[in-house]
Amino acid sequence: MSDWKWTQIANHDTLTEGPVWDGSGLLYNECAAHKTFRWDPKTGESTVWRENTGAANGQTFDRQGQLYVCEGDAHQVTKVNPEEPNAEPLVISDAYRGETMNWPNDIAVDQRGRVYFTDPNYTGGPNNLEHESVYMTEHTFGGNWNTLRVTFDTHKPNGVLFSIDQKTLFVADTPNGVEEPKRLLAYPVNEDGTVGESQVLHDFGRGRSIDGMTMTSSGNILATAGSSSVGPGPMIYEFEPSGRVVRTHPTPADNPTNCSFGGSSLSTLFVTFAGGEVYKVDEVGHTGHLAYPQRRF
Repeated sequence: MSDWKWTQIANHDTLTEGPVWDGSGLLYNECAAHKTFRWDPKTGESTVWRENTGAANGQTFDRQGQLYVCEGDAHQVTKVNPEEPNAEPLVISDAYRGETMNWPNDIAVDQRGRVYFTDPNYTGGPNNLEHESVYMTEHTFGGNWNTLRVTFDTHKPNGVLFSIDQKTLFVADTPNGVEEPKRLLAYPVNEDGTVGESQVLHDFGRGRSIDGMTMTSSGNILATAGSSSVGPGPMIYEFEPSGRVVRTHPTPADNPTNCSFGGSSLSTLFVTFAGGEVYKVDEVGHTGHLAYPQRRF
């Protein structure tokens, strides 16, 4: 049994997602409300930080502190100015080969500034694209962004994360169908940003697969997965890079959606949930490996 001590810091009407630490507070999205909130640890309160977000979901900072956001209902990936969050964002990807994206979901940025994002469809309606894949978009000469499809074997990719050495891209393949494969995949990253053949690190069988992931400073993966409706229940999985499950931690609410580290020493884990809850665990036995902000001692 986990000895983690969970503290609820916010509760919303609908699903929360995309927790990221901005250096002194937590940003997270209430997707259906089209709002980004900021939780201030000094006051313990959450306030609206950005509106009209396009149902923003996953988001991440790069090493320079620029914020990249998956805006699902807007079918685009954007760069948001943290100093002026309600200013018009820069669209860096909204189509592939002239066709509108599905619903960009989660995002990771490598040390070269290349942006990787997943593009599933969880709406129940038809796809905009005939496939649900992972893409890489990179800044090219002249200020343009070029989007490439990098996976060709995913069913419904969700969480995405780089290994510490950036040589591996971890992808959560998380379809809803009972018979569809629910897996944690690892792809070797090529020099040009494309990826090689995937390796299955973990198979969730009929259970709920991974939604979101974060990286520890030791190179392990913490992932939100599971539900009360099937399998062993909602929990945080801790994986070694090989896919071996080190331990699991039951969560206090159902259907955890995403997680990220924060706090001044990056030792607090923040977790969002499908029911709108947001929790923190102050001591999880790890520190986070984040591009931004760097850990302060």
